[in-house]
Amino acid sequence: MGPVWTTRLICIVKGLGLPRWGNLRRLKGFSNCHGCDRGTPVDRYYVDRFFERHSAEITGDVLEIDQNIYTHRYGHDLHTVHSVDIDPKSEPTFLCDLAYSENIVPSESYDAFLLPCTLHHFRELELCLRNVLRVVKPGGVILATCAGLIRADIEDIDFWHPTPAGWRELLKKAWPDCEVTVEGEGNCLSAIAFNLGLALEELKPRELDYNDGLYPVVTNIYCRKPRR
Repeated sequence: MGPVWTTRLICIVKGLGLPRWGNLRRLKGFSNCHGCDRGTPVDRYYVDRFFERHSAEITGDVLEIDQNIYTHRYGHDLHTVHSVDIDPKSEPTFLCDLAYSENIVPSESYDAFLLPCTLHHFRELELCLRNVLRVVKPGGVILATCAGLIRADIEDIDFWHPTPAGWRELLKKAWPDCEVTVEGEGNCLSAIAFNLGLALEELKPRELDYNDGLYPVVTNIYCRKPRR
């Protein structure tokens, strides 16, 4: 019968589903920019939802990587709004490499530090994580999201894709004594859609809301720095 039909027969006998590939049986995705040319990238659904859940803590003095998009979208009662980035195009408050920001970004100055879709781009991750914690006030929070099961980024240098469990181990060393929660969001369908370059508008809400820890499209990180 050959291996293909043998596998099909095994699936039929065991009552396992057979794939119906249609136009998904392809060697390249539908988009080369994570679905931006079709609509909204799938991962933004989980990123936005994470910051919305923690909107009550985006207040006071807030620092954000790149531009202050999430600070203004979900923050309230803002006092100081600053940004930090290595790229001058975003016109950040602090233009520097976060890994070497000790004499540039002031220590213990921010109630919240927002890092959406960022940590996997840090070349010197350990140094960056230490400085992220350094600039937050005692009792302040760090809100970060990281890429999970996604294709490599062709525009930005893409270094780290740990699982949620991997991030927990890394953060134990980088942020000792902090209250840290790490959670993955996504499922098999949303992971496949994101990697194929489909847009979140092409999925149904129930398909996006179902969560399966085996397929983290995005890893969410919440950290509260100890009070003195």
